[in-house]
Amino acid sequence: MDASKFNLDVKKMMERLWGENYFDPTTKKWTKKNMGSAKCQRGFVQFIYQPLKQIITACVNDKKDSLWPMLTKLGVQLKADEKELSGKALMKRVMQTWLPVSDALLEMMIFHLPSPATAQRYHVENLYEGLLDDMYANAIRNCDPKGPLILYVSKMIPAMKVRIMGPNYMPGQKKDLFMKSVQRPVLWMGRKQESVEDVPCGNNVALVGLDQFIVKNATLTGEKGVDAHPIRAMKFSVSPVARVAVDCKVALARDLPKLVEGLKRLAKSDPMVVVSTEESGEHIVAGAGELHLEICLKDLQDDFMGGAEIRVSDPVVSFRETVLEKSCRTVMSKSPNKHNRLYFEAPPLEEGLAEAVNDGKIGPKDDPKVRSKILAEEFKWDNDLAKKIWCFRPETTGPNMVVDMCKGVQYLNEIKDSVIAGFQWASKEGALADENMHGICFEVCDVVLHADAIHRGGGQVIPTARRVMYAAQLTTKPRLLEPVYLVEIQAPEQALDGIYGVLNQKRGHVFEEMQRPGTPLYNINAYLPVIESFGFSSTLRAATSGQAFIQCVVDHSEMMNSDPMDGTTQSGAILQSIRKRKGLKEQPTPLSEFEDKL
Repeated sequence: MDASKFNLDVKKMMERLWGENYFDPTTKKWTKKNMGSAKCQRGFVQFIYQPLKQIITACVNDKKDSLWPMLTKLGVQLKADEKELSGKALMKRVMQTWLPVSDALLEMMIFHLPSPATAQRYHVENLYEGLLDDMYANAIRNCDPKGPLILYVSKMIPAMKVRIMGPNYMPGQKKDLFMKSVQRPVLWMGRKQESVEDVPCGNNVALVGLDQFIVKNATLTGEKGVDAHPIRAMKFSVSPVARVAVDCKVALARDLPKLVEGLKRLAKSDPMVVVSTEESGEHIVAGAGELHLEICLKDLQDDFMGGAEIRVSDPVVSFRETVLEKSCRTVMSKSPNKHNRLYFEAPPLEEGLAEAVNDGKIGPKDDPKVRSKILAEEFKWDNDLAKKIWCFRPETTGPNMVVDMCKGVQYLNEIKDSVIAGFQWASKEGALADENMHGICFEVCDVVLHADAIHRGGGQVIPTARRVMYAAQLTTKPRLLEPVYLVEIQAPEQALDGIYGVLNQKRGHVFEEMQRPGTPLYNINAYLPVIESFGFSSTLRAATSGQAFIQCVVDHSEMMNSDPMDGTTQSGAILQSIRKRKGLKEQPTPLSEFEDKL
Protein backbone atom coordinates (compact mmCIF):
# COMPACT_ATOMS: atom_id res chain seq x y z
CA MET A 1 0.00 0.00 0.00
CA ASP A 2 2.77 2.45 0.95
CA ALA A 3 4.86 1.35 -2.04
CA SER A 4 2.09 2.21 -4.48
CA LYS A 5 1.58 5.59 -2.78
CA PHE A 6 5.23 6.53 -3.45
CA ASN A 7 5.30 4.77 -6.82
CA LEU A 8 8.10 2.51 -5.56
CA ASP A 9 8.90 -1.15 -6.03
CA VAL A 10 7.83 -3.19 -2.95
CA LYS A 11 11.38 -4.50 -2.42
CA LYS A 12 12.87 -0.99 -2.49
CA MET A 13 10.18 0.24 -0.09
CA MET A 14 11.04 -2.58 2.32
CA GLU A 15 14.71 -1.59 2.25
CA ARG A 16 13.80 1.97 3.28
CA LEU A 17 11.92 0.76 6.34
CA TRP A 18 15.20 -0.22 8.07
CA GLY A 19 18.29 1.65 9.14
CA GLU A 20 19.11 5.32 8.56
CA ASN A 21 16.27 6.14 6.15
CA TYR A 22 14.15 9.18 7.02
CA PHE A 23 10.94 10.46 5.42
CA ASP A 24 9.75 14.06 5.63
CA PRO A 25 5.98 14.28 4.88
CA THR A 26 6.31 18.03 4.37
CA THR A 27 8.67 17.72 1.40
CA LYS A 28 7.65 14.10 0.65
CA LYS A 29 11.31 13.14 0.25
CA TRP A 30 13.51 10.35 1.64
CA THR A 31 16.88 11.26 3.16
CA LYS A 32 19.73 9.46 4.93
CA LYS A 33 19.60 11.76 7.97
CA ASN A 34 17.12 13.91 9.86
CA MET A 35 17.07 17.31 8.16
CA GLY A 36 15.77 19.06 11.28
CA SER A 37 12.07 18.98 10.50
CA ALA A 38 9.83 18.07 13.45
CA LYS A 39 7.87 15.68 11.21
CA CYS A 40 10.95 13.99 9.71
CA GLN A 41 11.16 10.47 11.14
CA ARG A 42 12.70 7.11 10.35
CA GLY A 43 10.75 5.10 7.80
CA PHE A 44 10.14 2.29 10.29
CA VAL A 45 8.67 4.67 12.88
CA GLN A 46 6.43 6.45 10.39
CA PHE A 47 5.14 3.52 8.36
CA ILE A 48 5.31 0.57 10.79
CA TYR A 49 5.39 1.69 14.40
CA GLN A 50 2.93 4.62 14.29
CA PRO A 51 0.14 2.79 12.38
CA LEU A 52 0.47 -0.13 14.80
CA LYS A 53 0.37 2.21 17.78
CA GLN A 54 -2.70 4.07 16.44
CA ILE A 55 -4.66 0.86 15.88
CA ILE A 56 -3.69 -0.70 19.22
CA THR A 57 -4.50 2.54 21.08
CA ALA A 58 -7.88 2.81 19.34
CA CYS A 59 -8.69 -0.83 20.23
CA VAL A 60 -7.63 -0.62 23.88
CA ASN A 61 -9.41 2.71 24.45
CA ASP A 62 -12.55 1.61 22.53
CA LYS A 63 -12.28 4.48 20.01
CA LYS A 64 -14.25 2.57 17.42
CA ASP A 65 -15.26 5.67 15.44
CA SER A 66 -11.63 6.17 14.41
CA LEU A 67 -10.79 2.45 14.34
CA TRP A 68 -13.27 1.28 11.67
CA PRO A 69 -12.07 3.75 8.96
CA MET A 70 -8.45 2.70 9.58
CA LEU A 71 -9.34 -0.99 9.28
CA THR A 72 -11.33 -0.33 6.10
CA LYS A 73 -8.27 1.34 4.50
CA LEU A 74 -6.17 -1.68 5.46
CA GLY A 75 -8.73 -4.12 4.08
CA VAL A 76 -9.37 -5.71 7.48
CA GLN A 77 -12.92 -6.99 7.87
CA LEU A 78 -14.38 -8.14 11.18
CA LYS A 79 -17.53 -10.18 11.71
CA ALA A 80 -20.51 -8.58 13.42
CA ASP A 81 -19.95 -10.40 16.72
CA GLU A 82 -16.23 -9.49 16.65
CA LYS A 83 -17.11 -5.80 16.37
CA GLU A 84 -18.87 -6.09 19.73
CA LEU A 85 -15.57 -6.93 21.46
CA SER A 86 -13.74 -4.25 23.40
CA GLY A 87 -10.36 -3.51 24.95
CA LYS A 88 -7.67 -6.17 24.81
CA ALA A 89 -9.97 -8.80 23.27
CA LEU A 90 -10.77 -6.46 20.35
CA MET A 91 -7.11 -5.59 19.89
CA LYS A 92 -6.15 -9.28 19.81
CA ARG A 93 -8.85 -10.09 17.23
CA VAL A 94 -7.87 -7.15 15.00
CA MET A 95 -4.18 -8.11 15.06
CA GLN A 96 -4.98 -11.77 14.34
CA THR A 97 -7.05 -10.76 11.31
CA TRP A 98 -4.67 -8.06 10.04
CA LEU A 99 -1.26 -9.62 10.75
CA PRO A 100 -1.72 -13.37 11.45
CA VAL A 101 1.48 -14.72 12.97
CA SER A 102 1.17 -18.05 11.13
CA ASP A 103 1.48 -16.34 7.73
CA ALA A 104 4.43 -14.24 8.90
CA LEU A 105 6.28 -17.27 10.34
CA LEU A 106 5.65 -19.39 7.24
CA GLU A 107 6.88 -16.59 4.98
CA MET A 108 10.02 -16.16 7.10
CA MET A 109 10.71 -19.90 6.91
CA ILE A 110 10.25 -19.95 3.13
CA PHE A 111 12.51 -16.96 2.51
CA HIS A 112 15.22 -17.51 5.11
CA LEU A 113 15.52 -21.20 6.10
CA PRO A 114 17.57 -23.49 3.81
CA SER A 115 15.88 -26.46 2.17
CA PRO A 116 16.75 -29.97 3.44
CA ALA A 117 18.77 -30.57 0.26
CA THR A 118 20.96 -27.58 1.11
CA ALA A 119 21.06 -27.83 4.91
CA GLN A 120 21.84 -31.54 5.21
CA ARG A 121 25.12 -31.11 3.33
CA TYR A 122 26.63 -29.28 6.30
CA HIS A 123 24.39 -30.70 9.05
CA VAL A 124 25.25 -34.37 8.54
CA GLU A 125 28.43 -34.20 10.65
CA ASN A 126 26.39 -32.90 13.60
CA LEU A 127 23.52 -35.36 13.09
CA TYR A 128 25.07 -38.75 12.41
CA GLU A 129 27.16 -40.72 14.91
CA GLY A 130 28.72 -43.17 12.45
CA LEU A 131 31.42 -42.76 9.81
CA LEU A 132 30.77 -39.71 7.65
CA ASP A 133 31.51 -41.62 4.43
CA ASP A 134 29.22 -44.64 4.92
CA MET A 135 26.06 -45.16 2.84
CA TYR A 136 23.77 -43.67 5.50
CA ALA A 137 25.81 -40.49 5.94
CA ASN A 138 26.00 -40.05 2.16
CA ALA A 139 22.24 -40.56 1.81
CA ILE A 140 21.58 -37.94 4.50
CA ARG A 141 24.11 -35.52 2.96
CA ASN A 142 22.65 -35.83 -0.56
CA CYS A 143 19.01 -36.05 0.55
CA ASP A 144 18.91 -39.17 -1.63
CA PRO A 145 15.36 -40.52 -2.23
CA LYS A 146 16.85 -43.85 -3.39
CA GLY A 147 19.13 -44.19 -0.36
CA PRO A 148 18.46 -46.30 2.77
CA LEU A 149 15.71 -45.21 5.17
CA ILE A 150 16.86 -43.40 8.34
CA LEU A 151 14.72 -41.18 10.59
CA TYR A 152 15.13 -39.55 14.00
CA VAL A 153 12.22 -39.66 16.47
CA SER A 154 12.34 -36.42 18.47
CA LYS A 155 8.85 -36.24 19.98
CA MET A 156 5.88 -38.54 20.59
CA ILE A 157 2.24 -37.45 20.57
CA PRO A 158 -0.16 -39.55 22.44
CA ALA A 159 3.41 -51.44 6.91
CA MET A 160 6.77 -51.25 6.42
CA LYS A 161 8.99 -52.88 9.01
CA VAL A 162 11.58 -50.61 10.62
CA ARG A 163 14.45 -51.10 13.07
CA ILE A 164 14.18 -48.92 16.19
CA MET A 165 17.60 -48.00 17.60
CA GLY A 166 17.67 -46.43 21.06
CA PRO A 167 20.31 -43.84 22.01
CA ASN A 168 22.56 -46.54 23.55
CA TYR A 169 22.51 -48.85 20.52
CA MET A 170 25.84 -50.02 19.03
CA PRO A 171 25.94 -51.61 15.54
CA GLY A 172 26.11 -55.40 15.66
CA GLN A 173 24.43 -55.64 19.07
CA LYS A 174 20.84 -56.58 19.94
CA LYS A 175 20.63 -54.32 22.99
CA ASP A 176 18.29 -51.32 22.59
CA LEU A 177 17.05 -52.59 19.20
CA PHE A 178 13.51 -53.49 18.02
CA MET A 179 12.00 -54.64 14.70
CA LYS A 180 8.43 -53.39 14.29
CA SER A 181 5.88 -52.39 11.63
CA VAL A 182 4.65 -48.85 11.07
CA GLN A 183 0.86 -48.65 10.95
CA ARG A 184 0.77 -45.56 8.73
CA PRO A 185 2.69 -42.33 8.02
CA VAL A 186 0.92 -38.99 8.48
CA LEU A 187 1.72 -35.29 8.10
CA TRP A 188 0.70 -32.75 10.73
CA MET A 189 -1.25 -29.86 9.20
CA GLY A 190 -1.80 -27.50 12.13
CA ARG A 191 -4.13 -29.30 14.52
CA LYS A 192 -5.07 -31.95 11.97
CA GLN A 193 -3.18 -34.86 10.45
CA GLU A 194 -3.29 -36.09 6.88
CA SER A 195 -2.43 -39.65 5.85
CA VAL A 196 0.20 -39.85 3.11
CA GLU A 197 1.70 -42.62 1.00
CA ASP A 198 5.27 -41.27 1.04
CA VAL A 199 7.26 -38.23 2.17
CA PRO A 200 10.19 -36.56 0.33
CA CYS A 201 13.68 -36.82 1.85
CA GLY A 202 14.58 -34.30 4.53
CA ASN A 203 11.01 -33.58 5.66
CA ASN A 204 9.18 -34.11 8.95
CA VAL A 205 6.78 -37.03 9.15
CA ALA A 206 4.72 -38.63 11.93
CA LEU A 207 4.61 -42.44 12.24
CA VAL A 208 1.75 -44.24 13.98
CA GLY A 209 2.23 -47.37 16.07
CA LEU A 210 5.77 -47.17 17.49
CA ASP A 211 5.36 -45.24 20.76
CA GLN A 212 5.33 -48.31 23.00
CA PHE A 213 8.92 -49.17 21.98
CA ILE A 214 10.45 -45.70 22.42
CA VAL A 215 11.15 -44.02 25.75
CA LYS A 216 12.16 -40.53 24.57
CA ASN A 217 14.03 -40.53 21.25
CA ALA A 218 15.24 -43.12 18.75
CA THR A 219 16.58 -43.65 15.23
CA LEU A 220 14.58 -45.62 12.65
CA THR A 221 16.06 -47.40 9.64
CA GLY A 222 14.83 -49.88 7.07
CA GLU A 223 14.65 -53.55 8.01
CA LYS A 224 18.01 -54.28 6.35
CA GLY A 225 19.83 -51.28 7.82
CA VAL A 226 22.03 -53.37 10.11
CA ASP A 227 25.13 -51.20 9.61
CA ALA A 228 23.48 -47.89 10.47
CA HIS A 229 24.53 -45.83 13.48
CA PRO A 230 21.99 -43.81 15.51
CA ILE A 231 21.43 -40.13 14.82
CA ARG A 232 22.73 -38.00 17.71
CA ALA A 233 20.22 -37.27 20.48
CA MET A 234 19.15 -33.65 20.82
CA LYS A 235 21.12 -31.48 23.25
CA PHE A 236 19.06 -28.92 25.16
CA SER A 237 20.30 -25.51 26.27
CA VAL A 238 18.78 -26.16 29.69
CA SER A 239 18.91 -29.22 31.94
CA PRO A 240 16.36 -30.71 34.36
CA VAL A 241 17.73 -29.47 37.69
CA ALA A 242 14.56 -29.09 39.78
CA ARG A 243 12.95 -32.31 41.06
CA VAL A 244 9.85 -33.37 42.96
CA ALA A 245 8.62 -36.73 44.25
CA VAL A 246 5.06 -37.65 43.23
CA ASP A 247 2.70 -40.20 44.72
CA CYS A 248 -1.00 -40.98 44.73
CA LYS A 249 -2.81 -38.68 47.16
CA VAL A 250 -5.06 -41.51 48.28
CA ALA A 251 -3.14 -44.75 48.68
CA LEU A 252 -5.49 -46.84 46.53
CA ALA A 253 -4.26 -49.83 44.56
CA ARG A 254 -6.29 -48.74 41.52
CA ASP A 255 -4.49 -45.37 41.27
CA LEU A 256 -0.90 -46.67 41.33
CA PRO A 257 -1.02 -48.19 37.80
CA LYS A 258 -2.48 -44.88 36.60
CA LEU A 259 0.49 -43.03 38.13
CA VAL A 260 3.09 -45.38 36.62
CA GLU A 261 1.49 -45.26 33.17
CA GLY A 262 0.96 -41.50 33.43
CA LEU A 263 4.65 -40.95 34.23
CA LYS A 264 5.66 -43.02 31.19
CA ARG A 265 3.40 -40.95 28.94
CA LEU A 266 4.68 -37.70 30.47
CA ALA A 267 8.30 -38.72 29.80
CA LYS A 268 7.43 -39.47 26.17
CA SER A 269 5.45 -36.29 25.56
CA ASP A 270 8.05 -33.82 26.89
CA PRO A 271 11.65 -34.26 25.62
CA MET A 272 12.96 -32.14 28.51
CA VAL A 273 11.36 -33.87 31.51
CA VAL A 274 13.17 -36.77 33.23
CA VAL A 275 11.20 -39.41 35.12
CA SER A 276 12.99 -41.88 37.41
CA THR A 277 12.39 -44.18 40.36
CA GLU A 278 14.58 -44.02 43.47
CA GLU A 279 15.74 -47.12 45.35
CA SER A 280 13.24 -46.15 48.05
CA GLY A 281 10.43 -46.54 45.48
CA GLU A 282 9.78 -42.80 45.13
CA HIS A 283 8.75 -41.60 41.67
CA ILE A 284 10.81 -38.53 40.72
CA VAL A 285 9.90 -35.93 38.09
CA ALA A 286 12.73 -33.54 37.09
CA GLY A 287 12.19 -30.35 35.09
CA ALA A 288 14.01 -27.19 34.03
CA GLY A 289 12.49 -25.04 36.76
CA GLU A 290 9.53 -24.24 38.97
CA LEU A 291 7.18 -23.26 36.12
CA HIS A 292 8.18 -26.23 33.95
CA LEU A 293 7.51 -28.62 36.85
CA GLU A 294 4.15 -26.99 37.51
CA ILE A 295 3.09 -27.51 33.87
CA CYS A 296 4.37 -31.11 33.84
CA LEU A 297 2.50 -32.02 37.03
CA LYS A 298 -0.71 -30.46 35.71
CA ASP A 299 -0.40 -32.49 32.49
CA LEU A 300 0.33 -35.63 34.53
CA GLN A 301 -2.76 -35.24 36.69
CA ASP A 302 -5.26 -33.91 34.14
CA ASP A 303 -4.21 -35.50 30.85
CA PHE A 304 -2.29 -38.68 31.69
CA MET A 305 -4.03 -39.85 34.90
CA GLY A 306 -7.61 -38.91 34.10
CA GLY A 307 -7.87 -36.40 36.95
CA ALA A 308 -6.68 -38.76 39.72
CA GLU A 309 -5.24 -36.72 42.60
CA ILE A 310 -1.49 -36.78 43.25
CA ARG A 311 0.68 -35.73 46.17
CA VAL A 312 3.77 -33.66 45.37
CA SER A 313 6.81 -33.16 47.62
CA ASP A 314 8.63 -29.85 48.02
CA PRO A 315 10.94 -29.21 45.05
CA VAL A 316 14.60 -30.11 45.43
CA VAL A 317 17.63 -29.24 43.31
CA SER A 318 20.26 -31.61 41.91
CA PHE A 319 23.74 -30.67 43.10
CA ARG A 320 26.98 -32.23 41.86
CA GLU A 321 30.21 -33.07 43.62
CA THR A 322 33.61 -31.88 42.44
CA VAL A 323 37.13 -31.23 43.76
CA LEU A 324 39.13 -28.04 44.15
CA GLU A 325 42.70 -29.28 43.77
CA LYS A 326 44.79 -32.44 43.34
CA SER A 327 44.91 -34.95 46.19
CA CYS A 328 47.38 -33.99 48.90
CA ARG A 329 48.69 -37.56 48.76
CA THR A 330 48.20 -40.90 47.07
CA VAL A 331 45.51 -42.90 48.89
CA MET A 332 45.30 -46.67 49.20
CA SER A 333 42.47 -49.09 49.92
CA LYS A 334 42.63 -52.83 50.47
CA SER A 335 40.19 -55.42 49.18
CA PRO A 336 37.96 -57.23 51.72
CA ASN A 337 40.29 -60.26 51.66
CA LYS A 338 43.33 -57.94 52.23
CA HIS A 339 45.16 -59.50 49.24
CA ASN A 340 44.78 -56.57 46.78
CA ARG A 341 45.67 -52.90 47.08
CA LEU A 342 44.65 -49.97 44.84
CA TYR A 343 46.49 -46.61 44.87
CA PHE A 344 44.66 -43.56 43.47
CA GLU A 345 44.85 -39.77 43.16
CA ALA A 346 42.04 -37.44 42.04
CA PRO A 347 42.99 -34.12 40.41
CA PRO A 348 40.25 -31.91 38.91
CA LEU A 349 39.88 -31.89 35.13
CA GLU A 350 41.39 -28.92 33.30
CA GLU A 351 39.16 -25.86 32.91
CA GLY A 352 36.72 -26.40 30.05
CA LEU A 353 37.39 -30.14 29.70
CA ALA A 354 34.28 -31.27 31.61
CA GLU A 355 32.17 -28.93 29.44
CA ALA A 356 33.80 -30.37 26.30
CA VAL A 357 32.82 -33.88 27.44
CA ASN A 358 29.26 -32.75 28.23
CA ASP A 359 28.97 -31.10 24.80
CA GLY A 360 30.09 -34.29 23.05
CA LYS A 361 33.33 -32.76 21.73
CA ILE A 362 35.27 -35.46 23.58
CA GLY A 363 33.81 -38.87 24.37
CA PRO A 364 34.33 -42.64 24.56
CA LYS A 365 33.30 -43.26 20.94
CA ASP A 366 35.95 -40.92 19.51
CA ASP A 367 38.93 -42.22 17.59
CA PRO A 368 41.71 -42.43 20.25
CA LYS A 369 44.15 -40.56 17.98
CA VAL A 370 41.69 -37.71 17.37
CA ARG A 371 40.81 -37.54 21.07
CA SER A 372 44.50 -37.51 22.06
CA LYS A 373 45.18 -34.68 19.61
CA ILE A 374 42.37 -32.53 21.05
CA LEU A 375 43.48 -33.21 24.64
CA ALA A 376 47.11 -32.42 23.80
CA GLU A 377 46.43 -29.25 21.81
CA GLU A 378 43.58 -27.71 23.78
CA PHE A 379 44.13 -29.02 27.32
CA LYS A 380 47.92 -29.59 27.40
CA TRP A 381 47.71 -33.34 28.06
CA ASP A 382 50.64 -35.63 27.38
CA ASN A 383 49.97 -37.58 24.17
CA ASP A 384 50.74 -40.97 25.72
CA LEU A 385 48.61 -40.23 28.78
CA ALA A 386 45.65 -39.20 26.62
CA LYS A 387 45.64 -42.69 25.10
CA LYS A 388 45.32 -44.33 28.53
CA ILE A 389 41.80 -43.11 29.39
CA TRP A 390 39.85 -46.15 30.55
CA CYS A 391 36.35 -44.72 30.59
CA PHE A 392 34.00 -41.77 31.11
CA ARG A 393 31.34 -41.91 33.81
CA PRO A 394 28.60 -41.81 34.97
CA GLU A 395 26.72 -43.59 32.19
CA THR A 396 29.60 -43.91 29.66
CA THR A 397 29.56 -40.20 28.66
CA GLY A 398 29.81 -38.35 31.99
CA PRO A 399 32.37 -35.59 32.72
CA ASN A 400 34.63 -37.76 34.92
CA MET A 401 37.30 -40.20 33.82
CA VAL A 402 39.73 -42.89 34.96
CA VAL A 403 43.29 -42.70 33.60
CA ASP A 404 45.92 -45.44 33.84
CA MET A 405 49.18 -44.03 35.29
CA CYS A 406 50.69 -47.43 36.13
CA LYS A 407 53.91 -48.82 34.71
CA GLY A 408 54.80 -52.49 34.59
CA VAL A 409 51.89 -53.76 36.74
CA GLN A 410 50.88 -57.40 36.43
CA TYR A 411 47.24 -58.44 35.87
CA LEU A 412 46.13 -54.79 35.46
CA ASN A 413 43.92 -55.45 32.43
CA GLU A 414 42.19 -58.28 34.30
CA ILE A 415 40.74 -55.85 36.85
CA LYS A 416 39.99 -53.02 34.40
CA ASP A 417 36.29 -53.91 34.04
CA SER A 418 35.92 -54.21 37.82
CA VAL A 419 37.52 -50.79 38.37
CA ILE A 420 35.19 -49.28 35.75
CA ALA A 421 32.18 -50.86 37.48
CA GLY A 422 33.32 -49.38 40.80
CA PHE A 423 33.85 -46.02 39.08
CA GLN A 424 30.28 -46.03 37.75
CA TRP A 425 29.03 -46.68 41.28
CA ALA A 426 31.22 -43.97 42.82
CA SER A 427 30.64 -41.31 40.14
CA LYS A 428 26.86 -41.80 40.30
CA GLU A 429 26.82 -41.50 44.10
CA GLY A 430 29.68 -39.33 45.40
CA ALA A 431 31.18 -39.46 48.88
CA LEU A 432 29.56 -36.22 50.07
CA ALA A 433 25.84 -36.67 49.44
CA ASP A 434 25.30 -39.48 46.92
CA GLU A 435 25.13 -36.88 44.12
CA ASN A 436 26.77 -37.22 40.70
CA MET A 437 30.45 -36.32 40.46
CA HIS A 438 31.59 -33.68 37.97
CA GLY A 439 34.99 -32.78 36.56
CA ILE A 440 37.17 -35.31 38.45
CA CYS A 441 39.99 -37.34 36.90
CA PHE A 442 40.81 -40.49 38.89
CA GLU A 443 44.39 -41.59 38.30
CA VAL A 444 45.29 -45.26 38.87
CA CYS A 445 48.78 -44.75 40.33
CA ASP A 446 49.59 -48.34 41.28
CA VAL A 447 47.96 -51.67 42.07
CA VAL A 448 49.16 -54.72 43.98
CA LEU A 449 47.19 -57.85 43.11
CA HIS A 450 47.12 -61.44 44.32
CA ALA A 451 48.72 -63.90 41.92
CA ASP A 452 45.69 -66.22 42.08
CA ALA A 453 42.83 -64.95 39.86
CA ILE A 454 40.17 -66.25 42.25
CA HIS A 455 41.36 -63.78 44.89
CA ARG A 456 41.17 -60.71 42.64
CA GLY A 457 37.67 -61.14 41.17
CA GLY A 458 34.96 -58.50 40.83
CA GLY A 459 33.64 -59.14 44.32
CA GLN A 460 37.01 -58.05 45.73
CA VAL A 461 37.92 -55.22 43.31
CA ILE A 462 34.63 -53.38 42.68
CA PRO A 463 33.94 -52.26 46.29
CA THR A 464 37.66 -51.54 46.76
CA ALA A 465 37.70 -49.28 43.68
CA ARG A 466 34.70 -47.40 45.03
CA ARG A 467 36.30 -46.95 48.46
CA VAL A 468 39.64 -45.72 47.10
CA MET A 469 37.87 -43.23 44.80
CA TYR A 470 35.91 -41.86 47.74
CA ALA A 471 39.16 -41.56 49.71
CA ALA A 472 40.83 -39.72 46.82
CA GLN A 473 37.83 -37.37 46.55
CA LEU A 474 37.92 -36.52 50.26
CA THR A 475 41.64 -35.63 50.17
CA THR A 476 41.19 -33.03 47.39
CA LYS A 477 39.15 -30.31 49.13
CA PRO A 478 35.75 -31.59 47.92
CA ARG A 479 33.17 -29.00 46.92
CA LEU A 480 29.53 -28.83 45.84
CA LEU A 481 28.49 -27.52 42.42
CA GLU A 482 25.11 -25.79 42.32
CA PRO A 483 23.11 -25.03 39.14
CA VAL A 484 22.66 -21.33 38.41
CA TYR A 485 19.95 -19.53 36.45
CA LEU A 486 20.56 -16.65 34.07
CA VAL A 487 17.72 -14.30 35.00
CA GLU A 488 16.57 -11.49 32.71
CA ILE A 489 14.36 -8.92 34.40
CA GLN A 490 12.48 -6.07 32.71
CA ALA A 491 11.21 -3.28 34.95
CA PRO A 492 10.84 0.52 35.18
CA GLU A 493 13.42 2.59 37.07
CA GLN A 494 11.30 2.94 40.22
CA ALA A 495 11.30 -0.87 40.66
CA LEU A 496 15.10 -1.28 40.59
CA ASP A 497 15.62 -0.93 44.35
CA GLY A 498 13.13 -3.73 45.02
CA ILE A 499 14.81 -5.96 42.42
CA TYR A 500 18.29 -5.50 43.90
CA GLY A 501 16.94 -6.13 47.40
CA VAL A 502 15.30 -9.43 46.43
CA LEU A 503 18.38 -10.59 44.46
CA ASN A 504 20.68 -9.86 47.41
CA GLN A 505 18.33 -11.75 49.70
CA LYS A 506 18.39 -14.77 47.32
CA ARG A 507 22.20 -14.84 46.78
CA GLY A 508 21.84 -13.47 43.26
CA HIS A 509 24.14 -10.92 41.69
CA VAL A 510 23.59 -8.50 38.81
CA PHE A 511 26.23 -8.44 36.07
CA GLU A 512 24.49 -6.16 33.57
CA GLU A 513 22.00 -3.31 33.74
CA MET A 514 20.98 -1.22 30.75
CA GLN A 515 18.06 0.94 29.71
CA ARG A 516 16.12 -0.14 26.64
CA PRO A 517 16.48 2.68 24.09
CA GLY A 518 13.35 4.75 23.65
CA THR A 519 11.52 3.20 26.63
CA PRO A 520 11.38 3.81 30.39
CA LEU A 521 12.22 0.13 30.98
CA TYR A 522 15.52 -1.32 32.19
CA ASN A 523 16.96 -4.74 31.31
CA ILE A 524 18.71 -6.41 34.24
CA ASN A 525 20.72 -9.61 33.75
CA ALA A 526 21.67 -11.52 36.88
CA TYR A 527 22.78 -14.94 38.08
CA LEU A 528 20.55 -16.69 40.62
CA PRO A 529 21.19 -20.09 42.28
CA VAL A 530 18.40 -22.50 41.30
CA ILE A 531 17.90 -23.55 44.93
CA GLU A 532 16.99 -19.92 45.73
CA SER A 533 14.60 -19.57 42.78
CA PHE A 534 11.55 -21.24 44.31
CA GLY A 535 9.14 -18.46 45.19
CA PHE A 536 11.47 -15.87 43.61
CA SER A 537 8.88 -14.73 41.06
CA SER A 538 6.15 -14.08 43.65
CA THR A 539 8.62 -12.34 46.02
CA LEU A 540 9.81 -10.12 43.18
CA ARG A 541 6.27 -9.21 42.15
CA ALA A 542 5.46 -8.26 45.75
CA ALA A 543 8.62 -6.13 46.06
CA THR A 544 7.99 -4.28 42.77
CA SER A 545 4.17 -4.07 42.86
CA GLY A 546 3.99 -6.36 39.84
CA GLN A 547 6.15 -4.10 37.66
CA ALA A 548 8.99 -6.58 37.08
CA PHE A 549 8.84 -9.38 34.51
CA ILE A 550 11.36 -12.21 34.60
CA GLN A 551 12.68 -14.99 32.39
CA CYS A 552 14.96 -17.75 33.72
CA VAL A 553 17.14 -20.31 31.96
CA VAL A 554 19.72 -22.69 33.46
CA ASP A 555 23.05 -21.16 32.45
CA HIS A 556 25.88 -22.99 34.23
CA SER A 557 27.00 -24.73 37.41
CA GLU A 558 28.99 -22.78 39.97
CA MET A 559 31.30 -24.10 42.65
CA MET A 560 30.33 -23.16 46.20
CA ASN A 561 33.40 -21.65 47.85
CA SER A 562 32.77 -22.84 51.40
CA ASP A 563 33.80 -26.25 52.74
CA PRO A 564 30.83 -28.68 52.77
CA MET A 565 32.56 -30.79 55.44
CA ASP A 566 32.16 -27.86 57.86
CA GLY A 567 28.57 -27.85 59.11
CA THR A 568 28.73 -24.15 60.03
CA THR A 569 29.16 -23.02 56.40
CA GLN A 570 26.43 -22.44 53.84
CA SER A 571 27.45 -25.41 51.69
CA GLY A 572 27.74 -27.50 54.87
CA ALA A 573 24.13 -26.67 55.75
CA ILE A 574 23.00 -27.55 52.22
CA LEU A 575 24.95 -30.82 52.38
CA GLN A 576 23.27 -31.76 55.66
CA SER A 577 19.81 -30.99 54.23
CA ILE A 578 20.51 -33.16 51.16
CA ARG A 579 21.71 -36.06 53.32
CA LYS A 580 18.72 -35.71 55.62
CA ARG A 581 16.32 -35.77 52.66
CA LYS A 582 17.97 -38.94 51.35
CA GLY A 583 17.84 -40.67 54.72
CA LEU A 584 21.63 -40.66 55.17
CA LYS A 585 23.61 -39.86 58.31
CA GLU A 586 23.88 -36.13 58.95
CA GLN A 587 27.68 -36.07 58.49
CA PRO A 588 29.51 -37.67 55.52
CA THR A 589 31.45 -40.86 56.14
CA PRO A 590 34.96 -39.88 57.36
CA LEU A 591 38.09 -40.49 55.28
CA SER A 592 39.32 -43.16 57.71
CA GLU A 593 36.47 -45.45 56.62
CA PHE A 594 37.71 -45.45 53.02
CA GLU A 595 41.50 -45.21 53.30
CA ASP A 596 43.58 -48.11 54.61
CA LYS A 597 47.10 -48.13 56.00
CA LEU A 598 49.86 -50.57 55.16
